Amino acid sequence: MNNKIPKRSEVPESDKWDLSSIYKSNEEWEEELKKIPSLTEKVTAFKGKLSESSETFLKALKALEAAELQLETVYHYASLQHEADEDDSQATDRDGRAMMAYTEFQSQIAFFDPELLSIPEDTLREWISKDEFKDYKIYVEKLLHYNKYTLSEKEERLLSLQMQPAQTSYNAFSLMENVDLNKQFGSVKVDGQEKPLTQTTFTTLLKNQNRAVREEAYKKYYGKFEEFQNVIAALYTGSVNQDVFSMRARGYESSLHQALYGNKVPLSVYHNLIDCVHKNLSTLHEYYSLRKKILGLKELRHWDVYVPLVKSVEMKHSYDQAVEICRNALSPLGKEYTDRLCNGLKGGWVDRYENVGKRSGAFSSGSYIGDPYILLNYDENDIRDVFTMAHEGGHSMHSWYSVHNNPFMSYDYTIFEAEVASTFNEELVFEYLLKNSKSEDEKKYLLAMRADDILATLHRQTMFAEFELKAHEAVEKGRPLTAELLRKIYRELLELYFGPEMHFEENSDMEGLRIPHFYSAFYVYKYATGISAALALAKRVTNGGDKEREDYFKFLKSGGSRYPIESLRVAGVDMESTEAVQAACDTFRDIVEELKKLF
Repeated sequence: MNNKIPKRSEVPESDKWDLSSIYKSNEEWEEELKKIPSLTEKVTAFKGKLSESSETFLKALKALEAAELQLETVYHYASLQHEADEDDSQATDRDGRAMMAYTEFQSQIAFFDPELLSIPEDTLREWISKDEFKDYKIYVEKLLHYNKYTLSEKEERLLSLQMQPAQTSYNAFSLMENVDLNKQFGSVKVDGQEKPLTQTTFTTLLKNQNRAVREEAYKKYYGKFEEFQNVIAALYTGSVNQDVFSMRARGYESSLHQALYGNKVPLSVYHNLIDCVHKNLSTLHEYYSLRKKILGLKELRHWDVYVPLVKSVEMKHSYDQAVEICRNALSPLGKEYTDRLCNGLKGGWVDRYENVGKRSGAFSSGSYIGDPYILLNYDENDIRDVFTMAHEGGHSMHSWYSVHNNPFMSYDYTIFEAEVASTFNEELVFEYLLKNSKSEDEKKYLLAMRADDILATLHRQTMFAEFELKAHEAVEKGRPLTAELLRKIYRELLELYFGPEMHFEENSDMEGLRIPHFYSAFYVYKYATGISAALALAKRVTNGGDKEREDYFKFLKSGGSRYPIESLRVAGVDMESTEAVQAACDTFRDIVEELKKLF
């Protein structure tokens, strides 16, 4: 951890992603942006004509495809630049103009879906059964699924016009969190030196073995968030209100129903996840009791839950060493998979390290044109960043296989599926490192770390999912959200999930107001279902043979050609059952029992 976070301009080009697979320059991007209005006009020329004949309908679909592909590519390039440096006013401008173009396009083609769905379903199905519609058949079938909740052309246009304003809450929160607040957290004294406290270093500082460092970082961080609690609560409330508005406008039963309907995920999957995790919370509470004993604490505080339980083990890996760990660990998937991934990790897919204005955390972002890009804030002193590399690499390889096995109109897989491919990779990295551990202390370290990772992905994300559900239900029942109510809901969940050993601070519940994912409603539960499916599939592939591996690749290649529940069944796991979630809880229990023995 350096004393100074570099500006974007100070980062070597070799450490940045190479966006030339999308556009060679910003000037080329500008030229491509200019083409969007004419491509839009080619789509709108078919207004009132979609039902004329199958030939006309096919031409309209091809025009729509060309426009949407152009928009996706233009927006992807601009958004990546913006995420890498939100302090860059030109990148922010390009991102804003791309979003404006997208919003304008959506408003102009608002006629398309209602007009398409006004065509008799039998006629549509007859048309798309023809060979010339093979690239569009799945797209049309998925639109038919939305028939019940698609509004009139005028209403659809109004809803599309509010797409950009609907992003205001998240955009304002992101700027506050990553730019304005990030400059105000101050510093923390570590080994006699002042280290900057930022969104990224906060996580690192909470893992410091010096408890005073952890406490100082925690109190300064949440103290600063608390100063702005009412503004942040208002921003999140705006996001929830937007979800409820959309739900009511379209006639869904609830915000949750709206979020799950498109992917044909039964509401029972969401509720069963929460119920199953609740039934297994005693193991989580046992783990926190064990953590308290191992750390030798009289009281377990919220800033004590991330520090490694084994003090003496240092696992430092350079970026290139981490790539080779991924190569070896993922070898059960075959050389073609590992070569392609590792060549990408070293060859321009990845923006590697933190810089001023860069988004915190990590993500993978793929599009039909260009490489599947990865944003990291890699720290060679943190073994979890090796797991993060494998995780995001799983997303990127999922994107690569989806693009290369599906037409544009049905290549994009769902987030529900995405978290399987990423967490699958994490599990293989864990098994590889555990198998190759050099000492009992290293084994302890890895097991404790894996317990924390499963906890963070299964239990913690389920807690987040429960918070989102309660917040939306409050508004749907006519109860306005306030900072006080949001904090009360979150504190009750903190106490439920962490159990009796944990002592919270008065502002610990501010954590619930600083989670960016909450601005994409009902997103986080997919991490929990994802790790459940991934653990089951990792065991199936590593213990199986060619068939099990090929089943997994069928899943990776599915893209958007199947609904997620069906896609995972092809891979070998049924997420409508609680079996996978319970098995994940059992895996966590087994690790806790092993830790008890080792310690």
